[in-house]
Amino acid sequence: MKQTTAVHIQKLDKNFGEVKALKSVSLKIETGQIFGLLGANGAGKTTLIRLLIGSTKPSSGHLTVSGFDPTKGKRAIRKLIGYMPQSPALYEDLTPRENIHFFCQAHRIENISQRVDDVIAFVGLSERAHDPVYKFSGGMKQRVSLACALVHQPKMLLLDEPTSGIDPKLREAFWEHFRELTSKGVTIIVSTHQMNEAMYCDRLAILHQGVLLANDTPRQLLWNNRSRIKIWRGEQVTEKDLINYPEQLPGELQSYGLDSSVSRIEIEEDTLETVVLRMINEQEAGYLKEAKDDQYD
Repeated sequence: MKQTTAVHIQKLDKNFGEVKALKSVSLKIETGQIFGLLGANGAGKTTLIRLLIGSTKPSSGHLTVSGFDPTKGKRAIRKLIGYMPQSPALYEDLTPRENIHFFCQAHRIENISQRVDDVIAFVGLSERAHDPVYKFSGGMKQRVSLACALVHQPKMLLLDEPTSGIDPKLREAFWEHFRELTSKGVTIIVSTHQMNEAMYCDRLAILHQGVLLANDTPRQLLWNNRSRIKIWRGEQVTEKDLINYPEQLPGELQSYGLDSSVSRIEIEEDTLETVVLRMINEQEAGYLKEAKDDQYD
Protein backbone atom coordinates (compact mmCIF):
# COMPACT_ATOMS: atom_id res chain seq x y z
CA MET A 1 0.00 0.00 0.00
CA LYS A 2 1.36 3.39 -0.99
CA GLN A 3 1.97 5.66 1.99
CA THR A 4 0.63 9.19 2.02
CA THR A 5 1.90 12.16 3.97
CA ALA A 6 -0.35 13.20 6.86
CA VAL A 7 1.83 16.05 8.14
CA HIS A 8 4.38 18.06 6.20
CA ILE A 9 6.59 20.55 8.07
CA GLN A 10 9.26 22.68 6.40
CA LYS A 11 11.74 24.92 8.26
CA LEU A 12 9.23 25.71 10.99
CA ASP A 13 10.09 28.40 13.55
CA LYS A 14 8.05 29.48 16.56
CA ASN A 15 9.13 32.33 18.80
CA PHE A 16 7.58 33.61 22.00
CA GLY A 17 9.26 36.98 22.35
CA GLU A 18 12.97 36.28 22.75
CA VAL A 19 12.37 32.57 23.35
CA LYS A 20 12.81 30.34 20.29
CA ALA A 21 10.53 27.39 21.01
CA LEU A 22 11.12 25.73 17.61
CA LYS A 23 14.08 26.31 15.32
CA SER A 24 13.85 25.39 11.63
CA VAL A 25 12.10 22.05 12.20
CA SER A 26 11.38 19.94 9.10
CA LEU A 27 9.38 16.68 9.31
CA LYS A 28 7.14 14.36 7.32
CA ILE A 29 4.69 12.09 9.11
CA GLU A 30 3.12 9.27 7.11
CA THR A 31 -0.51 8.21 7.38
CA GLY A 32 -1.19 5.30 9.74
CA GLN A 33 1.97 5.73 11.82
CA ILE A 34 2.46 6.16 15.52
CA PHE A 35 4.88 9.07 15.44
CA GLY A 36 6.62 10.04 18.67
CA LEU A 37 7.81 13.50 19.70
CA LEU A 38 10.47 12.75 22.31
CA GLY A 39 12.15 15.28 24.55
CA ALA A 40 12.31 16.81 28.00
CA ASN A 41 9.98 19.55 29.20
CA GLY A 42 10.71 22.69 27.17
CA ALA A 43 11.94 20.72 24.15
CA GLY A 44 9.16 22.11 21.92
CA LYS A 45 6.83 19.10 21.80
CA THR A 46 3.68 20.82 23.08
CA THR A 47 4.39 23.88 20.94
CA LEU A 48 4.54 21.68 17.85
CA ILE A 49 1.24 19.99 18.74
CA ARG A 50 -0.42 23.39 19.23
CA LEU A 51 0.81 24.43 15.80
CA LEU A 52 -0.66 21.25 14.30
CA ILE A 53 -4.11 21.92 15.76
CA GLY A 54 -3.98 25.58 14.74
CA SER A 55 -4.18 27.08 18.23
CA THR A 56 -1.05 29.12 17.56
CA LYS A 57 0.64 30.39 14.40
CA PRO A 58 4.22 29.69 13.28
CA SER A 59 6.68 32.58 13.24
CA SER A 60 8.00 31.31 9.90
CA GLY A 61 8.08 28.18 7.79
CA HIS A 62 5.42 25.97 6.26
CA LEU A 63 3.04 23.45 7.84
CA THR A 64 0.20 21.33 6.44
CA VAL A 65 -2.03 18.71 8.07
CA SER A 66 -3.74 16.44 5.52
CA GLY A 67 -3.05 19.16 2.98
CA PHE A 68 -4.61 21.97 5.08
CA ASP A 69 -2.93 24.95 6.69
CA PRO A 70 -4.06 24.59 10.34
CA THR A 71 -4.45 28.33 10.86
CA LYS A 72 -6.51 28.84 7.68
CA GLY A 73 -8.47 25.60 7.49
CA LYS A 74 -9.60 25.31 11.11
CA ARG A 75 -13.04 23.94 10.26
CA ALA A 76 -11.60 21.13 8.12
CA ILE A 77 -8.85 20.42 10.67
CA ARG A 78 -11.41 20.21 13.48
CA LYS A 79 -13.15 17.30 11.73
CA LEU A 80 -9.89 15.49 10.99
CA ILE A 81 -8.13 15.76 14.35
CA GLY A 82 -8.74 14.45 17.83
CA TYR A 83 -6.69 16.18 20.53
CA MET A 84 -5.98 14.86 24.00
CA PRO A 85 -4.16 17.47 26.13
CA GLN A 86 -1.69 16.58 28.85
CA SER A 87 -4.13 17.60 31.59
CA PRO A 88 -7.66 16.29 30.95
CA ALA A 89 -10.06 19.13 30.04
CA LEU A 90 -13.23 17.63 31.50
CA TYR A 91 -16.33 18.79 33.37
CA GLU A 92 -15.72 16.93 36.61
CA ASP A 93 -19.29 17.29 37.92
CA LEU A 94 -20.52 15.42 34.84
CA THR A 95 -20.28 11.70 34.12
CA PRO A 96 -18.09 10.25 31.35
CA ARG A 97 -21.22 9.78 29.25
CA GLU A 98 -22.24 13.43 29.72
CA ASN A 99 -18.72 14.70 28.94
CA ILE A 100 -18.51 12.64 25.78
CA HIS A 101 -22.06 13.63 24.79
CA PHE A 102 -20.99 17.27 25.02
CA PHE A 103 -18.14 16.65 22.57
CA CYS A 104 -20.54 14.82 20.26
CA GLN A 105 -22.77 17.88 20.13
CA ALA A 106 -19.77 20.13 19.47
CA HIS A 107 -18.93 17.96 16.45
CA ARG A 108 -22.59 17.73 15.37
CA ILE A 109 -22.50 13.93 15.39
CA GLU A 110 -25.58 11.95 14.46
CA ASN A 111 -26.70 8.85 16.37
CA ILE A 112 -25.00 10.21 19.48
CA SER A 113 -26.13 7.53 21.92
CA GLN A 114 -24.58 4.67 19.95
CA ARG A 115 -21.35 6.58 19.35
CA VAL A 116 -21.01 7.35 23.06
CA ASP A 117 -21.63 3.70 23.96
CA ASP A 118 -19.01 2.55 21.46
CA VAL A 119 -16.25 4.89 22.60
CA ILE A 120 -16.92 4.25 26.31
CA ALA A 121 -16.60 0.52 25.66
CA PHE A 122 -13.40 1.10 23.67
CA VAL A 123 -11.67 2.76 26.64
CA GLY A 124 -13.10 0.26 29.14
CA LEU A 125 -15.36 2.56 31.15
CA SER A 126 -18.78 1.01 30.60
CA GLU A 127 -19.19 0.10 34.28
CA ARG A 128 -18.38 3.66 35.43
CA ALA A 129 -20.14 5.56 32.66
CA HIS A 130 -22.71 7.11 35.05
CA ASP A 131 -20.35 8.12 37.89
CA PRO A 132 -19.22 11.75 38.20
CA VAL A 133 -15.70 12.30 36.91
CA TYR A 134 -14.49 13.97 40.14
CA LYS A 135 -14.59 10.52 41.77
CA PHE A 136 -12.15 9.12 39.22
CA SER A 137 -8.41 8.47 39.53
CA GLY A 138 -6.01 10.29 37.25
CA GLY A 139 -5.78 7.26 34.96
CA MET A 140 -9.54 6.99 34.61
CA LYS A 141 -9.78 10.68 33.78
CA GLN A 142 -7.18 10.06 31.06
CA ARG A 143 -9.47 7.36 29.65
CA VAL A 144 -12.42 9.78 29.55
CA SER A 145 -10.21 12.37 27.87
CA LEU A 146 -9.16 9.83 25.24
CA ALA A 147 -12.80 8.90 24.63
CA CYS A 148 -13.67 12.58 24.08
CA ALA A 149 -10.83 12.87 21.55
CA LEU A 150 -12.01 9.76 19.68
CA VAL A 151 -15.77 10.24 19.60
CA HIS A 152 -15.90 11.96 16.20
CA GLN A 153 -13.72 9.21 14.64
CA PRO A 154 -10.79 11.45 13.67
CA LYS A 155 -8.26 10.52 11.00
CA MET A 156 -5.48 11.89 13.19
CA LEU A 157 -5.00 11.76 16.94
CA LEU A 158 -2.69 14.18 18.78
CA LEU A 159 -1.77 13.00 22.26
CA ASP A 160 0.21 15.21 24.64
CA GLU A 161 1.81 12.97 27.30
CA PRO A 162 -1.21 10.61 27.17
CA THR A 163 0.03 8.12 29.78
CA SER A 164 1.65 10.54 32.22
CA GLY A 165 0.89 9.49 35.80
CA ILE A 166 -0.96 6.27 35.00
CA ASP A 167 -0.05 2.75 36.09
CA PRO A 168 1.85 0.29 33.83
CA LYS A 169 -1.19 -1.94 33.20
CA LEU A 170 -3.30 0.98 31.98
CA ARG A 171 -0.37 2.27 29.93
CA GLU A 172 -0.22 -1.09 28.17
CA ALA A 173 -3.98 -0.93 27.51
CA PHE A 174 -3.63 2.56 26.01
CA TRP A 175 -0.96 1.37 23.60
CA GLU A 176 -3.13 -1.55 22.57
CA HIS A 177 -5.86 0.99 21.78
CA PHE A 178 -3.41 3.08 19.76
CA ARG A 179 -2.27 0.08 17.72
CA GLU A 180 -5.88 -0.87 17.01
CA LEU A 181 -6.53 2.65 15.73
CA THR A 182 -3.49 2.73 13.43
CA SER A 183 -4.53 -0.62 11.99
CA LYS A 184 -7.63 1.23 10.77
CA GLY A 185 -5.54 3.98 9.15
CA VAL A 186 -5.54 6.54 11.96
CA THR A 187 -2.34 8.59 12.30
CA ILE A 188 -1.23 9.10 15.90
CA ILE A 189 1.24 11.72 17.08
CA VAL A 190 2.40 11.17 20.65
CA SER A 191 4.32 13.65 22.75
CA THR A 192 6.32 11.95 25.50
CA HIS A 193 9.44 12.22 27.63
CA GLN A 194 9.35 8.54 28.66
CA MET A 195 12.04 6.52 26.90
CA ASN A 196 10.39 3.11 27.34
CA GLU A 197 7.18 4.45 25.87
CA ALA A 198 8.96 5.96 22.89
CA MET A 199 10.03 2.45 21.84
CA TYR A 200 6.38 1.67 20.96
CA CYS A 201 6.41 4.32 18.22
CA ASP A 202 6.94 3.53 14.54
CA ARG A 203 9.13 6.59 14.20
CA LEU A 204 10.64 9.16 16.57
CA ALA A 205 11.54 12.83 16.32
CA ILE A 206 13.94 13.79 19.10
CA LEU A 207 13.67 17.45 20.10
CA HIS A 208 15.91 19.49 22.40
CA GLN A 209 15.45 23.20 23.04
CA GLY A 210 13.41 23.52 19.85
CA VAL A 211 15.96 21.77 17.64
CA LEU A 212 15.26 18.50 15.81
CA LEU A 213 18.18 16.20 16.70
CA ALA A 214 16.99 13.04 14.93
CA ASN A 215 14.08 11.56 12.99
CA ASP A 216 14.22 7.78 12.61
CA THR A 217 12.79 4.48 13.78
CA PRO A 218 13.64 3.50 17.38
CA ARG A 219 15.53 0.43 16.16
CA GLN A 220 17.62 2.43 13.70
CA LEU A 221 18.45 5.02 16.34
CA LEU A 222 19.81 2.23 18.53
CA TRP A 223 21.60 0.33 15.74
CA ASN A 224 23.38 3.45 14.52
CA ASN A 225 24.84 4.09 17.94
CA ARG A 226 27.42 2.43 20.10
CA SER A 227 27.61 -0.98 21.65
CA ARG A 228 30.52 -1.84 23.93
CA ILE A 229 32.06 -5.29 23.81
CA LYS A 230 34.36 -6.79 26.43
CA ILE A 231 36.55 -9.76 25.51
CA TRP A 232 38.41 -11.79 28.14
CA ARG A 233 41.61 -13.55 26.99
CA GLY A 234 42.92 -15.19 30.09
CA GLU A 235 43.16 -12.37 32.63
CA GLN A 236 43.47 -9.66 29.98
CA VAL A 237 40.30 -7.72 29.10
CA THR A 238 39.83 -5.77 25.87
CA GLU A 239 37.03 -3.23 25.55
CA LYS A 240 35.88 -1.61 22.35
CA ASP A 241 32.93 0.47 21.14
CA LEU A 242 31.24 -0.66 17.94
CA ILE A 243 28.77 1.12 15.68
CA ASN A 244 26.08 -1.30 14.44
CA TYR A 245 27.60 -4.29 16.22
CA PRO A 246 25.66 -7.00 14.27
CA GLU A 247 27.80 -6.14 11.23
CA GLN A 248 31.03 -5.13 12.96
CA LEU A 249 31.26 -7.87 15.59
CA PRO A 250 32.20 -10.74 13.21
CA GLY A 251 35.17 -8.79 11.84
CA GLU A 252 36.26 -7.86 15.33
CA LEU A 253 36.22 -11.49 16.45
CA GLN A 254 38.17 -12.64 13.40
CA SER A 255 41.22 -10.83 14.74
CA TYR A 256 41.14 -13.33 17.60
CA GLY A 257 40.78 -16.28 15.28
CA LEU A 258 37.88 -17.45 17.47
CA ASP A 259 40.37 -19.62 19.35
CA SER A 260 39.74 -21.46 22.59
CA SER A 261 41.33 -18.76 24.76
CA VAL A 262 38.38 -16.42 24.01
CA SER A 263 36.26 -17.58 26.91
CA ARG A 264 33.66 -14.85 27.28
CA ILE A 265 32.09 -12.02 25.32
CA GLU A 266 29.77 -9.33 26.68
CA ILE A 267 27.92 -6.68 24.71
CA GLU A 268 26.60 -3.58 26.41
CA GLU A 269 24.13 -1.86 24.10
CA ASP A 270 23.12 1.76 24.29
CA THR A 271 19.65 2.37 25.61
CA LEU A 272 17.48 4.96 23.91
CA GLU A 273 18.09 7.22 26.90
CA THR A 274 21.85 6.95 26.36
CA VAL A 275 21.43 7.75 22.67
CA VAL A 276 19.29 10.81 23.38
CA LEU A 277 21.62 12.11 26.11
CA ARG A 278 24.59 11.76 23.77
CA MET A 279 22.79 13.73 21.07
CA ILE A 280 21.92 16.45 23.57
CA ASN A 281 25.49 16.63 24.90
CA GLU A 282 26.90 16.82 21.38
CA GLN A 283 24.48 19.60 20.48
CA GLU A 284 25.31 21.59 23.60
CA ALA A 285 29.04 21.07 23.07
CA GLY A 286 28.59 22.45 19.55
CA TYR A 287 26.82 25.53 20.90
CA LEU A 288 29.62 26.12 23.42
CA LYS A 289 32.22 25.85 20.68
CA GLU A 290 30.32 28.30 18.47
CA ALA A 291 30.01 30.77 21.35
CA LYS A 292 33.72 30.44 22.12
CA ASP A 293 34.66 30.92 18.46
CA ASP A 294 32.42 34.00 18.24
CA GLN A 295 34.12 35.42 21.32
CA TYR A 296 37.50 35.40 19.60
CA ASP A 297 36.33 36.56 16.13
